[in-house]
Amino acid sequence: MTVSRSSLSLIPTCYATVSIGTPNTPLAQKLKAIADAGFQGIELGFPDLLSFASQTYNQDVDAQDFDTLCDAGRKVKNMCEDVALKIVMLQPFSNFEGWPENSEGREDAFRRAKGWIQIMQTVGTDMLQIGSTDSPHALSSLDYLASDLRELCDLLSPHRFRLAYENWCWATHAPDWKDVWEIVQKVDRPNIGLCLDTFQTAGGEWADPTTASGLIEREGGKEYLDKQFKTSLQILAKTIPKDKIYILQISDAYKPPKPLDAKQDEQGLRPRGRWSSCLRPVPFDGGYLPVTEVAKAVLETGFRGWFSMEVFDGGPDGEDMEWKEMGTYAKKAMQAHKRLLEEAADS
Repeated sequence: MTVSRSSLSLIPTCYATVSIGTPNTPLAQKLKAIADAGFQGIELGFPDLLSFASQTYNQDVDAQDFDTLCDAGRKVKNMCEDVALKIVMLQPFSNFEGWPENSEGREDAFRRAKGWIQIMQTVGTDMLQIGSTDSPHALSSLDYLASDLRELCDLLSPHRFRLAYENWCWATHAPDWKDVWEIVQKVDRPNIGLCLDTFQTAGGEWADPTTASGLIEREGGKEYLDKQFKTSLQILAKTIPKDKIYILQISDAYKPPKPLDAKQDEQGLRPRGRWSSCLRPVPFDGGYLPVTEVAKAVLETGFRGWFSMEVFDGGPDGEDMEWKEMGTYAKKAMQAHKRLLEEAADS
């Protein structure tokens, strides 16, 4: 499908609250910076809601104190309305699917999910993001993973809520877009779709933070790698219906100053997960991933929904997370959004 420039003019713009400032930055300041830069919506990060609740009530609010979090959520909803920002999605819900039956992990996952649904009702969003699990305890059967997500869809359905399922490129069993798309088809519910992500796609299939080149190194070299990745994007563009893409998250990645250790860290996080946490700038600002190619493939499905900046920018060395100039950074992100659409257009 041709990506005409005129068709891109009405794409709505979104910014993740976890992608600006720190968890301790007052949420009102984050929202002002995002709104002043011209964004129309936010992904409300659970860490920001938790921090806001703790600051508002002058106590350490527990992550499962859903009554207090809902009270705080009402205030957040009003704050967003004051600066004309739509709460597009609540995120990031991790390690939901795949726990063994009757396990404490499964009970906790569904308890959290029911609490997050309460928060969604309070803040006025209809979309919940689930990242593909990276738990080592998750069962590997895609049918089993799908059954958990199906059950969650049925919990969301009475509220007319949707589930946006994202491949996290360090996930245990579903690191690629093809994996989560297969699972979504197995779930077979009208209220589940994909949260696609330029970093998760290119960072999983094309790049590798553990090599000196920053690329996946295999027989055939970069030419073969580029060809494989191009084929994957062509399949994505031809395979996924546009209405099954709920949102596209945008970020690039810096090549690590030195290759990351291929082993898990002390918290069990795989190298791509560590890479994701602090080396993800906006596009065209020092990164090296083929972000435009991923965005273009998604647009070729006919998708014209939310484009959302979800970055974790600690600078090229990953260590500068002070965020002293939120307003300037948010405006830079908006310029990157506009340039991305310009470069992805055919005409």
